[in-house]
Amino acid sequence: MILVTGATGLVGGHLLWHLLQENQKVTAIKRASSNLNPLRTIFSFYTNEPDLYLDRIEWKIADVLAENSLCEAFRDVNIVYHCAAIVSLGNGSEAMIETNVRGTKNVVKSALQNGIAKLCFVSSIAACGHISKGLLIDENVEWTDSEGRSAYSRSKFYSEAEVWKGVKLGLNAVIVNPGVILGVSGTETGSSQLFSQVRKGLIFYTNGGSGYVDVKDVAKAMISLTNSEIKNERFILVGENCSNKEILSWMADGFGKGRPWVGVGRSLLLFVGAVSELLAKVFRFQPLIDRGMARSATNREFYSNEKIKKAINFSFNPVSECIAEVCKFILKN
Repeated sequence: MILVTGATGLVGGHLLWHLLQENQKVTAIKRASSNLNPLRTIFSFYTNEPDLYLDRIEWKIADVLAENSLCEAFRDVNIVYHCAAIVSLGNGSEAMIETNVRGTKNVVKSALQNGIAKLCFVSSIAACGHISKGLLIDENVEWTDSEGRSAYSRSKFYSEAEVWKGVKLGLNAVIVNPGVILGVSGTETGSSQLFSQVRKGLIFYTNGGSGYVDVKDVAKAMISLTNSEIKNERFILVGENCSNKEILSWMADGFGKGRPWVGVGRSLLLFVGAVSELLAKVFRFQPLIDRGMARSATNREFYSNEKIKKAINFSFNPVSECIAEVCKFILKN
């Protein structure tokens, strides 16, 4: 039996679809209050009859922060895909740390208690190390803490540490470190916000860049790695290293909008973030941008995908094609 956490999110939703192409039934956990409409939207990206596939999911009510419910849900399960996480490019929150770190700790503990054959954990390139400008970051570059590290980066690094603790106790696991994930999500969070902003018209871009990847490739790589004999290794999943300007320009092309042409540097964005934080503290609202987000938006790093290519002969969908597909779906729907 296969079980998926974070099944209503971007990665979990697309993963469920691809698992259902190979399995009649897949088990997933959700909270009692979970909304399945985003998952229906994700399935609609692939088929005109999403409910036929939604009906093949066996739902269990559980929460990664509720250890007892999780342990019960893992009973009679062989494979676990742990996708549940909170993503934040800003200063982060206590809820994010709890969900990402303690949630992963509970997943690992429940997997060990139930004798799970293999765990596939979705981490992030945010948990990878830094290196000199222009050089490729691979799985062996050591992560070190610093003032520039985001709360999300720390949460994913410490989440990975929980998996490695489990490995020492006998757990078989693979970890994937996706770049910025692009795809249809059915929500207005994460990279979906970029699509929404560009569709409305956007003239600004930030002078940064990162590794980007199609969510379909993330799901396919996860399944291939989990079904293989590979264990206790981590793999960077990045299709291409792109500038933010390139990504926003491809989105603009997909929506028939003008490309962004005004570049915003780090100094200005950090100033705006600091002012936003101050105003938010005084007037008690959530700032649209903070200094953590400013740093993330203006970083430029490059990642190597050679390990995953060689390990399972994997090839990636071009990022521009992924963006075109998402824009077409959004316009159609």
